[in-house]
Amino acid sequence: MHSSLIVRLLPLVPLLSLSCQSASVGEGSHCADGIAPIQEAVSPLTEKVGIEDAASGPQPAEEAHPSFSSAQLAFSPDSLLASQFPWVKDVSSNNSLVFFKNGQEKFDDLFRAVRQARSTIHMEYFNFRDDSIANALFDLLAIKAKQGVKVRLLFDAFGNDSNNKPLRRKKLQELRRRGLEIYVYDPLDFPWLTHVFSRDHRKIVVIDGQTAYSGGMNIADYYIKGKAEFGQWRDIHFRIEGDAVASYQKIFLRIWNRTTGQHVHGADLYPGMSLPEKALQGLKQDTTSTRGHKTIAVVNREPCLTPDVIRRTFVSAISHAQRLIQIINPYFTLRRPVRRALQEAIKRGVRVEIIVSDKSDIPITPQVVDYNVRRLQRRGAHVYYFQGGFHHSKIMMIDSLYCFAGSANLDSRSLYFDYEVNALILDPPSTHALQSIFESDKLHRCRPLTDDYWRQRSKGKRFSQWLYHFLEPWI
Repeated sequence: MHSSLIVRLLPLVPLLSLSCQSASVGEGSHCADGIAPIQEAVSPLTEKVGIEDAASGPQPAEEAHPSFSSAQLAFSPDSLLASQFPWVKDVSSNNSLVFFKNGQEKFDDLFRAVRQARSTIHMEYFNFRDDSIANALFDLLAIKAKQGVKVRLLFDAFGNDSNNKPLRRKKLQELRRRGLEIYVYDPLDFPWLTHVFSRDHRKIVVIDGQTAYSGGMNIADYYIKGKAEFGQWRDIHFRIEGDAVASYQKIFLRIWNRTTGQHVHGADLYPGMSLPEKALQGLKQDTTSTRGHKTIAVVNREPCLTPDVIRRTFVSAISHAQRLIQIINPYFTLRRPVRRALQEAIKRGVRVEIIVSDKSDIPITPQVVDYNVRRLQRRGAHVYYFQGGFHHSKIMMIDSLYCFAGSANLDSRSLYFDYEVNALILDPPSTHALQSIFESDKLHRCRPLTDDYWRQRSKGKRFSQWLYHFLEPWI
């Protein structure tokens, strides 16, 4: 049986060990230097489909010095970590961070950074889709490899086979001939069912050990041009400079060495912060009052080492919220600990706001999401359906004080099985930046879930939503 067919069948395979886990713990043209500008590869896609940033409504300006409440001014990251997240260890307080609210912003910034790489480029993605964006990136990486930069790329076999333009063997051989080290994590070999668990769902880029990218986006052109079946693809990514970059480097090298059998290590891979005169130029800048002083904890889920760390962080943040919880998550299929924490938050008077999408890239998932958000809405949550596209972002903001963002979905795969990495960003200005995106989407692109809106669904559809929710442990 072909592995791509297996990929489509895997979500429906009974995962017998899940109940055990649940019981025990309570996803062309070139410029002068021969490098193709990203704008030439990306902008035509945007123009062709007609998707522009303005399509998502008026965009909030990033405020350099927003006004903060007394609670925000008195906020202590160290006290919060000690009292609510004692298991989180990879913490640093000298970071700068910027968010990218769409694919155009992410890829423009990433390509500018890659062009300036001097020593190493490390990339770990769930998939590189074999399309115009990936090929523009591969061309640029091949040029950097010729310049002596070590280029190491890793992607997940499940993620590769589950997209409609996977990297084939011939393509991989070509990339290796061009000087790129590229490997697949956990190939889907026979017996395929042994590869259901523990996929690498992380999205990490580390350049020269001094700049890191992470978030919700893989490498694909639909982050810019959207998809015919649902329109615009909305997503959020971010870039970090500071000591938190070393945590992402360590995560990458651990799985790289295990996958390849290599032993890449050394102090030169952890150079610390660059001097201003050696910093990458032309990138989006952190203009907030806390730039260079943000506290960030990198929360890394590895199935055998830290299986419950992301789930515990979600649950603790929700359980300690006092005023406001705001969530955007594409696969809001939930499991009992998170659902119970949200219900308890509503009960104690916390305002819970959730944005989910009307449409999804995965069949069945919207039915389960509908069932879950309706249950929460009836208890008092404020639910909003994103219209005219698919919101793939994975972010949560708590009390306008701190936020949790990265690759993890609120589904079984991310919370119980897959390799994931999120950043716990203990910084009110950064949280305010995400809240601005949330509020803009809520006001201009969403429809609230009301009783009347819910009753527009047929009884048959509501029954199917109830029926499909029993698949929560597998999706």
